[in-house]
This record gives sequence, C-alpha cells and structure tokens, in this order.
Amino acid sequence: MLWFIPNMARMRMTCIQVTMGKRVAIVGAGVSGLASIRCCLEVGLEPTCFERSNDIGGLWKFSDRVEEGRASIYRSVFTNSSKEMMCFPDFPYPDDFPNFMHHSKLQEYITAFAKEKNLLKYTQFNTFVTSVEKHPDFSITGQWNVTTEKDGKKESSIFDAVMVCSGHHVYPNLPKESFPGLELFKGKCIHSRDYKEPGAFKGKRVLVIGLGNSGCDIATELSHIAKQVIISSRSGSWVITRDWDNGYPWDMMLVTRFETFLKNNLPTAFSDWWYMKQMNSRFKHENYGLMPLNGTLRKEPVFNDELLACILCGRVSIKPNVKEFTETSAIFEDGAVFEAIDCVIFATGYGYAYPFLDDSIIKSRDNEVTLFKGIFPPQLEKPTLAVIGLVQSLGSAIPTADMQARWAAQIIKGTCTLPSVRDMMNDIDEKMGKKLKWFGKSEAIQTDYIVYLDEIASFIGVKPSIPWLFLTDPKLAVEVFFGPCSPYQYRLVGPGKWPGARNAILTQWDRVLKPTNTRVVGSPQKPCLFSHWLKLLAIPILFIAIFLVLI
Repeated sequence: MLWFIPNMARMRMTCIQVTMGKRVAIVGAGVSGLASIRCCLEVGLEPTCFERSNDIGGLWKFSDRVEEGRASIYRSVFTNSSKEMMCFPDFPYPDDFPNFMHHSKLQEYITAFAKEKNLLKYTQFNTFVTSVEKHPDFSITGQWNVTTEKDGKKESSIFDAVMVCSGHHVYPNLPKESFPGLELFKGKCIHSRDYKEPGAFKGKRVLVIGLGNSGCDIATELSHIAKQVIISSRSGSWVITRDWDNGYPWDMMLVTRFETFLKNNLPTAFSDWWYMKQMNSRFKHENYGLMPLNGTLRKEPVFNDELLACILCGRVSIKPNVKEFTETSAIFEDGAVFEAIDCVIFATGYGYAYPFLDDSIIKSRDNEVTLFKGIFPPQLEKPTLAVIGLVQSLGSAIPTADMQARWAAQIIKGTCTLPSVRDMMNDIDEKMGKKLKWFGKSEAIQTDYIVYLDEIASFIGVKPSIPWLFLTDPKLAVEVFFGPCSPYQYRLVGPGKWPGARNAILTQWDRVLKPTNTRVVGSPQKPCLFSHWLKLLAIPILFIAIFLVLI
C-alpha cells in the first residue's frame, strides 16, 4: 500500500522524548472537541475545553431555535454515515442502535462516550472564546493568550497550545449577489440553517436553491405538505440511497481499502467509467435532471432515500439555475418560470470562519485555507495551533477528527515534529493539484478519506500493515482490506492501541444486522466480500480475454 504518500521518507515525522505537561485550550465541545480532549489526555496534556452552549454535541445537539455562533440542524436530520463507520474507534455503538441514526440517537451516543471517557470535567460550558492571540514571546514559547467570556465577564489565560474545534457549519453562505432581482422579491428568503420543521410551509409554493444533502432533505420533507416544491441546481449531483447492494449500508460496501486501491491505480479513464457506473447503478440521473455537469468529479454525493420517488410522483421538480428573480417569481436558465413563490430556501452551504483568530493564520496565501494536512498553519514559528474537523471526505467526521486530534496531540506534546515550512508548502501545493483533479475547484477542503487517514496514521505509527496482517492473521487481513475501512482499524497497533479492535472488526457485520433482523426468518446473511471484488474485476478480465482472442 505505497501509492498514497509520495516522498514518505522525507515527510515522516521524527520522534523525541518529552515529559512535561502542557496546557491546551480547545475551542468547541462537538465531536472534534471531545476527540481532542480525549487525545490530549492520552498523551499527558492538560486540556481545557470552552463550549459556548450549555451542552456537548456541537452540530448534533438539536435546538428548536437558531443560536448565533452555533451550528444548526433541522428536526428530521438522520446521519448519512452508518454507525460502524462513524464511531469513535474504541467505542462501538450498542448492537441495537439503527445503522443510520436520528440526531437524537447520535447525541445519546456522544454523551455516553463523553461520560465513559470522563471528558465533561475538562469542559467549561456557556463560555465563549472571544480571541486567540499570540503571546508576546510566541516565537520562543509558542504560547497563546486566550480570552473567554462567561456571564458578561471576560477572562484571559495563557495556554501552551490551541486546538480549534468549532466546525464549519456555522456561517451560512448566502450568495444573493449571484441572483439578479432578488432584492425585488417580496416573498420570504431563508437559509437552510434557519429551517427547523415543515409546519410553517403548509400549502406554500417553495423554491429550494441547492441540490446538496440539506436541500434535498428539506425539499422532500416539504413535498408532503407544501403546494409545490422545486429544486434549482446549478451543476447537478449524484444521488444515492443509504442502502447499497443487497440492502447493506452504502459506506460498508464502498468505503474499502480495495476500492481505494483500484481507484488510485487503475487508468483514469477506466476509474472514471467505473465511478460513474456505480453512481448510476440505481437509476439514470439524466432522466431525472440530476446528472452532474462533470460526473467524474469525486464530490460527495447526495444521500436521500425519497427524492427519486418524489420526482416520480410529481411532488418535487428539478430545474436549472435561477437566471433572475422578479417580485413574485423565479426565471430559470431554460426559460421556465416558477410563479407566485411564497418562500425561497437557500441550501447553499457554509463558509468557514474563525472570528476569534487572526484570519491570516488560517488563510496565509491568496485568501485560501492553507493548512498542512488540513490541520497545521505551516507558517507559524511554533506548531502549537491545530484546526480539527475542517476537512471533508466521503467518510465520517468522527474517525477523521479522532485521527487528526491524535496526531495534533503528538505534535503539541513534542513526541513528533512537523517537516520544514518549505516541505509543508510543497505538500500543500501538491495536494491542491490532486484535489482540483478529483473534486473540482470549489471543494478546497475535500479529501480522499482512506488515503488521508492512512497518511496521518503513518505519521504516528497506527496504520495497519496489510502485508503483515496477511502473513500473521489472514482472517483479519481479508476484513481489513476487502471489507469496510471501519475506524477500529486505526486502533489495532501503535500508540493508543485498543485490545478490542480485532474483535470489533470481526463482529462489525453482526452489529449491522442486529437492528434489522427483528423478525427472524432465517440466518442473517452477511455480504460475501469476494463477490463484490469479482464484479469489480469482471469487465477488465473480459476486455483482456477479448484482446487475447483477437491478437
């Protein structure tokens, strides 16, 4: 498995022995903040987490009102990642938890994790971080002045390091300037962040702008009570359901080391063809107006189990980008007009901002995010600030944040060091070129899930060796390589090794089947990993056979 880290010898972290305890400020007590607390404790750091609300959970802590400075979700949100793929790597979900969870169920899990790991005592609630500034002798000590506010009173403290875990679903992107005439529109305009439940939209004519996960969720939910719902999409999206082949969770079947190996090593033309074939396996996207303008880009697909049926039944329609608005209507680029609109919902995503931090630290070049491995500002004199949870991938945020936090804690502790500024900047440029190829210009924080986790895991010595596993534990090796790349794999070896990791991997399908097998009609059927492998290779084998016959 050598394809994912160029110049590995040059980039590998060096290790030294440091025993002193350091104080670390952690901003935010969502999943990234909780992972950071736990990882700091694992290496002997002293964390203090500041959370502006009165509870943990971050994005997943539902509130029926929008709160300034906090992520916001709607009441009907379910996870897009399955439970075995989105757990903390040494804390599996209970067997009876559904594979895809309502936000309340995930919040229950997050709370159980925090209590099990005794993380709450390190968290100060109702405390708002107003500024994080370099200490005057930062170039020598790497320390930060952290100013917080609670109950109207401000307090400043000095910390040896800061881990920023405030997420990137807080500041809504509302591109009003992209829609001529919107200032004339007399209906209601909101961002998806402000949407909570469908009741207020009964009998209304609603235009949803954006064909992402939030836009499709909101549109399909509104279609049950609204008079008419139209989704406007600028570039289209791949849409898949949460169940994949034979009803197994999509990510348990698709997010595998073997799939990643093929994707990164097959000829580009074949890899692109196979990817589009997978995305089109359930239905032809062009027949429903959903086809992406560039179908080969590996942007995150939309996960929605209702959209296709809603389009078939006429409850939702898909239209191209809005050309302009009038006082009561929207004119689309194809000339069609949606009249008498009551409300426009902008499901246009979020921008990432850290108002408590000098913008130049995160965006040190051309106003773009410039972070080594999506975590460390490369230009800092001392590597004592880490951003956790900013990257996005076709994988769960929880194991990604856990891996980032483990590495960041090692860097802050001093048991590992970063490369030179020049090497980090070169790596950022190299990775940006690959991102443009795979994900497109607009996806600056997108990354390849398994490649990314493996790269960081290698730096801290926790990446499983597939060849060694095949030699010493073939049964486990087959599950690790051909099966889902579940988080437990990164607790098999090295610092933070979890004794239960092997068993968790070998029993993961039991936990998948437990909540669905509530009416016993036979033995639960686990997937045959090799059948998927044979399907993947069937086409190239056929081409080779034809070629050999013809020559």
